[in-house]
Amino acid sequence: MAKSCGGGGETRSAELVGTQIALLLLVYMTKGPHTVRVLAKTLSVSKPAITRAIDQLSDLEMVRRKPDEDDRRSILVQRTVKGSFFLREYGEIIFDTGKTIS
Repeated sequence: MAKSCGGGGETRSAELVGTQIALLLLVYMTKGPHTVRVLAKTLSVSKPAITRAIDQLSDLEMVRRKPDEDDRRSILVQRTVKGSFFLREYGEIIFDTGKTIS
């Protein structure tokens, strides 16, 4: 059985799909600000697909939304402690798995 990630074991890595993982990695590995428009363009997916991924990641407390003070039409996507913890554990799982198959 796969190790669970996300603090307290309530979020399993298998519950996140490709777009969500890609979005999470992009938000955590690149300098912001991160808007829906820029995230969608960078990942080559539609704005509704990014919005759904943000909704799901927000529900899991992996990212949070913040109104853009400079452009009231935009929402900024920000990192959270829980998202950072999840990615650290996810990276450890990938690293450990790589050691066992090499």
